[in-house]
Amino acid sequence: TEAIGLYNLGQSCCLNSLLQVFLMNIHFTRILRRITVPSSPAQRRNNVPYQMLLLLEKMQCGKCKAVGPRDLACCLSEHRVKLFVQHDAAQLFLTLWNLLKKQMKKPELVAELSDLYTICIQEHLACQKCSFEIKSNSTMLTLPLPVLDANSHRLKTLEDCLQYFFHPEELTGLNMCFCQQCGRKTTFLQSMKLVHLPQTLTLHLKRFCFERSSHTHKLSHPLPFPQELDLRKVLTENQCQADDSEKATWQYELFAVVAHSGSTSCGHYCAYIQSLTECKWYCFNDSEVCQVSWDDVKCTYGHSSLYWRETAYLLFYMKKHPQ
Repeated sequence: TEAIGLYNLGQSCCLNSLLQVFLMNIHFTRILRRITVPSSPAQRRNNVPYQMLLLLEKMQCGKCKAVGPRDLACCLSEHRVKLFVQHDAAQLFLTLWNLLKKQMKKPELVAELSDLYTICIQEHLACQKCSFEIKSNSTMLTLPLPVLDANSHRLKTLEDCLQYFFHPEELTGLNMCFCQQCGRKTTFLQSMKLVHLPQTLTLHLKRFCFERSSHTHKLSHPLPFPQELDLRKVLTENQCQADDSEKATWQYELFAVVAHSGSTSCGHYCAYIQSLTECKWYCFNDSEVCQVSWDDVKCTYGHSSLYWRETAYLLFYMKKHPQ
């Protein structure tokens, strides 16, 4: 009863793929099942967590190969999520997350939802002329990983992308910052350090490239990603701001891939998800669901000469040994 498809309502493949990733995550559904049911029919119609719960129950109780997410889609449209248009999966994921967090009334559930998905980062700005330094903590839902370096050279693996994201950058020339201690603009070193990682780690491969002409094109070159990811081995000590007990939990296993095929103006999304109860991989392509192998998932690595081919866009990793 787990591998149930979702009918396409009209350019809803992006929404369908993200819903499958949410609802196949048993850590998420444990939170969803404990929400407060809104009191009035109007409130229930406009409550995203409740409509998502109804869809989950419909998928688990039904004997059909697919169900329609119409009520949830109508609910989302009430919250200014456009229907029948192409969406960017990373942006829609953030929108859905914000609506879920905003409409869950129990503070303990909001806290659990944050713990499940939120990444904690410490940003550093250090003046290169004196000892002045600024530190600030921030949270992120996804790590937006460049797939090209500053010289537009292709990064070859997911690990390369992670290392590049956390690599310090010197702010010089027009990018210099004002130093309160020096009393003038100076060169600063900007860096980010990882403080805390959630149960479900979401990585956004920035495959859509914006050019100065405002034209967007897709970067389809090969970028392998592993089934198992140990952040302790990928990042250096200088790129982490965490104690040993926190870093001991930074071992992950791939849970889902949201893949994009086609171009930026005419594309399609589907999701490859590993069932946490069966340990089998499935491809969710709207109403069509089929069991696949790891070799099938690896086909989303990308291919230099096949522009229209499926390429991984969002990667979801699950902690192997949560605290």
